[in-house]
Amino acid sequence: MSMDIERARFNMVEQQIRPWEVLDPKVLDLLLMVKREDYVPDNYKALAFGDLEIPIGHGETMLSPKLEARILQELGVTADDRILEVGTGSGYLTALLASQGAHVYSVDIVDEFTVSAGARLARHGIRNVTLETGDAARGWERHGPYDVIVLTGSTPVLAESFQQSLNAGGRLFAVVGEAPAMEAQLMACTAAGFYGTTGLFETVIPPLRNAPQRTRFVF
Repeated sequence: MSMDIERARFNMVEQQIRPWEVLDPKVLDLLLMVKREDYVPDNYKALAFGDLEIPIGHGETMLSPKLEARILQELGVTADDRILEVGTGSGYLTALLASQGAHVYSVDIVDEFTVSAGARLARHGIRNVTLETGDAARGWERHGPYDVIVLTGSTPVLAESFQQSLNAGGRLFAVVGEAPAMEAQLMACTAAGFYGTTGLFETVIPPLRNAPQRTRFVF
């Protein structure tokens, strides 16, 4: 059985992740090391390495493996980075970020996700994580400023408080827009008060709950 799992994990990296231009050896090694199947609901274990979004309950899903990998590569997390993750979900991306950075502050609006992710992370000895239940769709300044911020759900508009919570040299990953037109973006704080945004690729992922909406003009 375990040999089949390792082959499936290897195939996930070679057939889904590498073709999506994820070539950073540190990221690829991490995906081979952190066991994705341990963060997938029991009834979906067989799909743990599939190129799809796995339902995790409460109407939410895990991001696809290639998107998780691309996020890690774009952010270039280093060992002294303090990270904010908005949307803990299963805790798998939390585990990946914690394996690379100094500390992850992860917030989810669903208390059950906070609790179950906490149990999974503890089981794997991942201790450099603070999990909190709350609504961080418009920012979470409590532990800021941060070196890295990741939004795991899309947002029609990116709340300004996120960029204000970035340290100089900090990076933020968000999927901005509304279906069917969303763009993954990387924002960098080049110096205090100065920000640059790079459009990375088009994708569609479920929105964060209570994400700020575009202003609609009514005539």
